Amino acid sequence: MPDPDLMERVRTLRERGNSPKGIARALKLPPATVAPLIRALAAERPPAAQAPAIAGCWVSAGWATALSVHDHPEWPGMDTPGNLGREGLVSVLVAAERGGSKVSACGYLVDVYCLGVKDALGPRSLDRRKLPEFVHQYFGASSDDPPLAAPVDLARHLVLGAVAYARELGFDPHPDFAAAAGHLEPWAGPSAITFGRHGKPFFMQGPYDDAASVMKTLKLSVGKGNFDSVLVA
Repeated sequence: MPDPDLMERVRTLRERGNSPKGIARALKLPPATVAPLIRALAAERPPAAQAPAIAGCWVSAGWATALSVHDHPEWPGMDTPGNLGREGLVSVLVAAERGGSKVSACGYLVDVYCLGVKDALGPRSLDRRKLPEFVHQYFGASSDDPPLAAPVDLARHLVLGAVAYARELGFDPHPDFAAAAGHLEPWAGPSAITFGRHGKPFFMQGPYDDAASVMKTLKLSVGKGNFDSVLVA
């Protein structure tokens, strides 16, 4: 029997989005000790109560630019080039069934190279007939390319995997992510995606980023010379 106190500590870290490797590091335990505890936690919830029925899922074209993906050749967009100037920024939208004519939509803006979830939207209740228009508006705000219809499993690996990766670098997701995370359940990880630009943290400063704080955090978490950056002069 696993130690109850240890299980609770693992549960708390997992609910915060930490990866198995991050949990092992935080608890100062071998990954081989932590892995069966995470599997036990995942098995605690009955499958019927795990996830909302999905009405649709979409991701930015070019989401996989400079990422490595393992064991999922069926995912769409693996060879689609990214948008110039937005490389590493991926938009994800998930709509869940809410009964009758209603759906609930959650959106995520994800920096897959460094910062994880930079913004989140929803849950937003919509009439099903208005969902196509909402999808067009959500993705049209940042790209001229139409989004890709995708399995929700890809959204989970992208969004929750990026959250775990960013946390290992020292960055928490946007505060609005907590309200939107439920549309991505269940997910036990780890992600099939290797984050970072070609596997290396890469910070491209956006208009609302505190560059000095980000650079300081990266130097502490991975060390000077172990990440790349592009800063606004």
